[in-house]
Amino acid sequence: MIKPILFHTIYPHKTSKEWVVFVHGAGGSSAVWFRQIRAFQQQHNVLLLDLRGHGKSNQLVKSFVGSHYSFNKVSEDIIDVLDHNKIACAHFVGISLGTIIIRNIAEIAPTYVSSMVLGGAITRFNVRSNILVYLGNTFKHCLPYMWLYRLFAFIMMPKKRHKESRHLFVREAKRLCQKEFIRWFKLAMDVNPLMRYFKEKEIDIPILYIMGKEDHMFLEPVKEMVKRHKNSLLHTIHQCGHVCNVESPDVFNKHSLAFIAQQNS
Repeated sequence: MIKPILFHTIYPHKTSKEWVVFVHGAGGSSAVWFRQIRAFQQQHNVLLLDLRGHGKSNQLVKSFVGSHYSFNKVSEDIIDVLDHNKIACAHFVGISLGTIIIRNIAEIAPTYVSSMVLGGAITRFNVRSNILVYLGNTFKHCLPYMWLYRLFAFIMMPKKRHKESRHLFVREAKRLCQKEFIRWFKLAMDVNPLMRYFKEKEIDIPILYIMGKEDHMFLEPVKEMVKRHKNSLLHTIHQCGHVCNVESPDVFNKHSLAFIAQQNS
């Protein structure tokens, strides 16, 4: 049986041999990177993809019916896209849950990863996020998933200036079906044990964390991670929440591109 390939879009560069691969979060799609494409394609080859069940990859849902979702399987989907396009190695840029997928690729197939830029990174669920996961797990079969998703989006991004990010993720999440939402929700419940392992084991690949100072659920655990790992850096953005690539694209692009250029040099 031929393995399905995720929907993806490539923006080739005329001379550069460097690749940057963007990985969105749960409930999003490659559309969340619309403020990064122009800046990055001026210097690099760019690959955007939609994770299984998301965006235009939702047409592949039937291919994954009966498949138990795991971070390894979702990571292998991305590796298949790289192999399909003969990309041996790339810089990875991720947001939210996409940052865990990138970190997992670096664990199971490190030769594919030159560096990682992890925005709105999830390195541990705190008490508040654990309560959200518990409530979601309790009501995921009896409430419409969009009710839960809107609630999660508001709690994660509560301020007025987070409104655009909330609306963007809610809009993209509408493409998911209820069963697909439940599969990804179950996957999110595996975050803490996986991230405990990643916290204990530092990887020899450079990582830049970019976090909004108003990312009240995930910033503090990232600070703890950076203190422990010598290959990690952290840049925080003032007056910015969880989806920092949308809320502060100029700052996000500037620091991401500078970090990647530093690795290339």
